[in-house]
Amino acid sequence: MTQQSTQPSSSAKAVPADSVDAVQQALGAEHAAIWIYGLVSAFLPPSFNNALSEGATTHRARRDTVERALNAANVAPKPAEAAYVPPQPVTDQASSLAVLAIAESDATVAWRSVLEHTDDPDLRKTALEALTSSAVRATRWRRAGGQTPAAAIMPGQPS
Repeated sequence: MTQQSTQPSSSAKAVPADSVDAVQQALGAEHAAIWIYGLVSAFLPPSFNNALSEGATTHRARRDTVERALNAANVAPKPAEAAYVPPQPVTDQASSLAVLAIAESDATVAWRSVLEHTDDPDLRKTALEALTSSAVRATRWRRAGGQTPAAAIMPGQPS
């Protein structure tokens, strides 16, 4: 289940059976992050467009890769919800940046769980790459929003 940051491989290795639940949870976090990126784009100025596009594109690519890997294991991927309830109201730039940081942090938690539930080297690599890239984006969103500390001490630790 190897995946580049925004260019997933066309063939996917099947998710090991003992990792399916954790991978489904990570897929759910990817769906939610994609939805959040769309929501907050209405509240952020054009200066954030590149960062929003990069984040959304990365999450979409990861979602697609995970769905292919689940299909390869003959497991139906968890579908996206019609909408998601953000952890706090999104009404302006500050709340948008805070919710983006939360969505990325949620993804780090989900992918850390995948790391804890598999010994498969390819899946571990995918999970580590996902955790790391989401942790970096969460830090960037926190910093853009003036939150301190901007970086999590242990990315992926449930709060």
